[in-house]
Amino acid sequence: MANVRLEQVRKVYDNGQVAVHGASFEVADGELMVLVGPSGCGKSTLLRMIAGLEEISSGTLSIGGRVVNDVAPKDRDIAMVFQSYALYPHMTVAENLAFGLKLRKHDRATIQARIDAAAATLGLQDMLQKLPREMSGGQRQRVALGRALVREPEVFLLDEPLSNLDAKLRHSVRTEIARLHRQLGATMIYVTHDQIEAMTLGQRIVVLKDGRVQQVDTPMALYRKPANLFVAGFLGSPAMNQLRGVLHADGRLQLADGQQVRLHESLPPALLQRQGRDVVLGVRPEDLQPAAAADSEALRAVVEGVEPVGNETFLHLRLGGIELVSRIAPHDPPTLGASLSMTLDPRHLHWFDPDDGARIETE
Repeated sequence: MANVRLEQVRKVYDNGQVAVHGASFEVADGELMVLVGPSGCGKSTLLRMIAGLEEISSGTLSIGGRVVNDVAPKDRDIAMVFQSYALYPHMTVAENLAFGLKLRKHDRATIQARIDAAAATLGLQDMLQKLPREMSGGQRQRVALGRALVREPEVFLLDEPLSNLDAKLRHSVRTEIARLHRQLGATMIYVTHDQIEAMTLGQRIVVLKDGRVQQVDTPMALYRKPANLFVAGFLGSPAMNQLRGVLHADGRLQLADGQQVRLHESLPPALLQRQGRDVVLGVRPEDLQPAAAADSEALRAVVEGVEPVGNETFLHLRLGGIELVSRIAPHDPPTLGASLSMTLDPRHLHWFDPDDGARIETE
């Protein structure tokens, strides 16, 4: 396996459109890195540049310490799994797995050994003589993974491989990919627009927006300490609540409609410097909880929706003109239209600059 290093990699199309603005990050040898972001953010373009399917406009791309900017895709020692299965419909599973190896002139014994190993790893032993049309979507995606696996490449590239599967199959194949990565210790770069996939699969995540890298970190570090408002709102389901208002030295946040959020602690120096100015307060749904009835400083919000999902319940609230979401235990939820006292957990508050969206460090 090998590491992958991008240094100020940029993609500009002939019409002047900039798809990727100077991306820099490194995927360690054996790491599963996820590229995530909304449609059009440049994640698939980045993956295609790593694969050699898109020309790099500027910057340096290295695989295993070798600069590959001008190296043909077939000579980069990578294998790619696409959103579409791209299987040959007239070939059996075994023939699909063998096809790329035959093109590379591997001998028959090597081809058979690799097919057997991939089939055992992916649970395809009983399907080797089936045609793709005789298989489910999840099984066909496993064949696509197997076709990459038999190559024994230095790097696996996966471009939204689960997008065509239903929810149950997505979870199943996602678990399969995670198990496969652990078993092989392979270097994998995985592209998705689904933040749940990113959080559950990635050892680290690259968050992209408008062709720019927003933050690179572990899933929980991104969740607990987002670098800006975009990352805060994109990662997490439901998304982080955001309240904009003027900050006062005594710990009050004055919202636009005149309501106040009182914080139960003294402000750190970084926030004291911003008193009298607009700030954005971020609160995760689990850190917004029903308050004791006697808490006079609690927020008064109206319950506009109750969404039970089994082991937890989401409350959709309105605080003046602001919509909020709270994640609570599933027992005895409030009724629609009820006025509810809510309190913030002062240990888990996030502060952002409203102009550039950057995180305000308070520790």
